[in-house]
Parts: sequence; structure tokens; C-alpha cells
Amino acid sequence: MLPTRRHTNTVSIGSIKIGGSEPVRIQSMLTSDTTNVESCIEEIARLDAVDCEIIRLTVPNQKSIDSLPAIRTEMKKRGIERPLVADIHFNPQLAVNVCEFVEKVRINPGNYVDRKKFEVREYTDLQYQEELERVEEKLLPLIQNLKKYGCALRIGTNHGSLSDRLMNRFGDSPEGMVESAMEFLRILRKHNFEDTVLSMKSSNPLVMIESYRQLVRVMDDENMHYPLHLGVTEAGNELDGRIKSAVGIGALLCDGFGDTIRVSLTEPSENEIPVARSILQSTRSRIFNADFISCPSCGRTFFDLESTTEQIKVHTSHLKGVKIAVMGCIVNGPGEMADADFGYVGAAPGKINLFHGKTCKERNVPAEQAVERLIDLIKENGKWVDPA
Repeated sequence: MLPTRRHTNTVSIGSIKIGGSEPVRIQSMLTSDTTNVESCIEEIARLDAVDCEIIRLTVPNQKSIDSLPAIRTEMKKRGIERPLVADIHFNPQLAVNVCEFVEKVRINPGNYVDRKKFEVREYTDLQYQEELERVEEKLLPLIQNLKKYGCALRIGTNHGSLSDRLMNRFGDSPEGMVESAMEFLRILRKHNFEDTVLSMKSSNPLVMIESYRQLVRVMDDENMHYPLHLGVTEAGNELDGRIKSAVGIGALLCDGFGDTIRVSLTEPSENEIPVARSILQSTRSRIFNADFISCPSCGRTFFDLESTTEQIKVHTSHLKGVKIAVMGCIVNGPGEMADADFGYVGAAPGKINLFHGKTCKERNVPAEQAVERLIDLIKENGKWVDPA
């Protein structure tokens, strides 16, 4: 049996909801300096144009917080309504102060209270508990303001920034990442704050995948069902960054995990969105367009598979959720395309068989007419809509 999507709480990020039965949301992060309002607005506009649903920006200082009202005003002038997420490191007071101006705050449990000094120290159980009490004391003002302003929170654990306290007890491990998040999560639950999302990011997809899987097991044991934000941090650029992201995010989506994703590329932020869509489409986690199944071609192929597949895509890619198979010959035809709604299969040189499901509807259609007849077949079966 194929995995089903993990059941989670639903968390509101402004007008957008994540988790529960909501679609897996796509988000990105600005590369602009938050104090440069004009640059931020231009980048937000580009992300809005490609339908990025949640936009995060860095908040390293109070001046960045002071820029947020101007950014929001300019967004409103342009008719852009996207939730903003403030990314906070090192300074708990900034997290408290920013709640008034954003829909979600992201904190890193590795550096929110603790500092990474690379010190080797053995903690007794009593000393460890005292440190947790210090963490709780620092979190209380944030919890208060999150509630006051209806702001959500992401506990964003990073493999590369575990605190010395966690490193000394758990080592540089998925176990340490999970415990780092769970310490904060238990405090939040103790104080009745539930609008929480979690992430377990690493630049190593193997560490990232294992950390999320362990986190889900631990949360299940404690009857916690918070949404997950998936991502491979510092994935890189070009093909390497895309493949690394697809491996990490895709594996977890196939497990049924994940409620929002961010593909982290060393490229303009808007480049991340089509990659995220492709990952969601490929794992069938969220469908944006037609799904194409095509063989890689070989010496048995009866037509130019590459150009024909592209031609079919041009005419049918807008058919959301329709699965179309393009197969070069009858060897890969009916069997390999069994999951498709419609099939275009080479039958002989210059001849095409057209399928609806597993049933051949037309045989030996001349190749020059076959794409048009495929469209007719889709229309006859009520799956056609005109392009927007």
C-alpha cells in the first residue's frame, strides 16, 4: 500500500493555511537586504508573479523590523497579498518585537538562547535541566507576543547550528537535531501555544531525511501532530541544487511527510518556485498541470519521440491532473502506460495507436494526424478544458 499523507494540525499563516487537508504550500526567501525596501518589493513582486505562497525575509536587527511597515504598504499598493515570515537568529528580543508585523516567525533553537562556542563540557542531569529552564524563560515573552498578534512560529532546526549543549550530549546527529526541536516544542505546548511548524534542515539529504523521520516518530510518541516544513538547506545551484533538493524533499513527500516546502538555490529566489512545483507534481503531492509518461526511446521507436512529446506537451500541459503517456512502440506501450488516462503509442512506422486508459480506441492513425486525434479523444471523454 502506498503511504498516505501524514495527518497534522492546521496552522494559519495569515490568509494561508498549512497542514491538515490543505495543499502542500510553496515558499521562498528573499535575497534582498530587508532594509532596502525597494529591492525587497521588486523581489516580492517577482515571487508573487510565479505564485510563491509564503515569503520569508531575514531580520538581523531592529532596523529591519522598522522597514516592514513600508514593505507591507508597498505590497498593498501593488495588490500583493502574501504572508511574510521573519527569519530570526541569535537575538530573542527581535523575535518578540517582530510579531506585530509578520504572519510567522522562524527561530533556530540552536542559537535562540544558546551560543555555539565549540566547547566540550559534560552536563549533569541537574545542569541540563537548569539550561532548559533558562530556555523556557527566554521563550515566554515570544509566546506571549505570538498569541497577542496571532502569529505562527516555525522551530527551524539546522544541522550546522546545534548548540554546544546538544552537541555534547547527542553529538552531531539527527538525534541531536530532533531533541533540539522537541525541547522547544514541549515548552510551547506547556504554555498552550499550538500554531507551530517544524523543520529539520541539513545540506546533506541523508541527514535531513533521517532527522525528519525520527522527529515524526518522537512526535507521534508524544501525541504531537504539527505540520512539517521540508527543505535541503544550502543545496547549491543549477542541476546539483535541484537534484539534491528533489532527493531530500521528494523522499519525505513519498513517505507522506511535508506540509510546506522550500527549495534553497543559490540563484534568484523566483527560480526556486518551478523546481518546487516539479517536485510536488512528480511525487503527486500536489498537481499543477498534466502528468506526462514517456519512454526514453530506443531503436524500436516508430516516430521522433522527443519532438512528438514536446508537441503533445505544448497542447495539453494545462490539463491539470490528466496523465498522458507517449510511448515509442508497443513493447513499452499498454503495460508501462497502465497508470495513464490517455496513451499515444507507436504501432508501426508512421502509425499511432491511441488509448483511453488500457483500452485502444483508435488503431493505425497516421502520425501527422495523431496529436489532433489525441486531443479529440481527450475532449470526447470530458477531460479537456481550454487553456487560460
